[in-house]
Amino acid sequence: MGLTGFFLITFLIVHCLINSMIFFNDGGQTFNHWAHFMGTNLIIRIMEIGLFVFLLLHIIQGLMLWQQNKAARPIAYAVSHPERNSAWYSRSMGLLGTLILLFLVLHLYHFWVPSRFGGMASIQPLEPVSLSDYANQEAHNLYREMQIVFQNVWVVIIYVFGVFSLCWHLMHGFQSAFQTFGINHKKYTPIIKTIGMAYSIVICVLFALMPISIYMGWVN
Repeated sequence: MGLTGFFLITFLIVHCLINSMIFFNDGGQTFNHWAHFMGTNLIIRIMEIGLFVFLLLHIIQGLMLWQQNKAARPIAYAVSHPERNSAWYSRSMGLLGTLILLFLVLHLYHFWVPSRFGGMASIQPLEPVSLSDYANQEAHNLYREMQIVFQNVWVVIIYVFGVFSLCWHLMHGFQSAFQTFGINHKKYTPIIKTIGMAYSIVICVLFALMPISIYMGWVN
């Protein structure tokens, strides 16, 4: 669980960095350039398969862990005050993980499936990219697709809700991944928790700002 968690934490940094290219506000040229690279580079495509494998393992391991915890105490405590010993999100990893999975299915439907298997009818191919590497190629216009998808306020709300579910999930999962490998000490555990909290907030605020910025017209 910790190993797959580390892999997904690393992936989120790369994914957030690429998506943040929309904030260049250059009509999507920089974003589409890197999106095209990520979608056509052989090494990246192989890593993409690894990503799906690790994601699937993470989900399966999470379900197994939930079942083991449930089996370990089939009868609940007569008196329990869990809020005294742990944050609510650390006790709700199963629920948060389920919400993230549902959000992920929607996200893949909106962006990954069209970019790999053909987009909506209203999406036109990207004009020949001016950058020399892709001067004579056409690419799926993911930037334009983002503009269309995030015109719907309910989609934006669902995405923001999904991203904040991810934020709470990461706040516990980041430190928990280190603890799984025995990296747990009174001297540096508070530092890991602080880094994890900062990571979770920064990554998720950036992700949430993307649909909001497009819907509000701050990025166009």
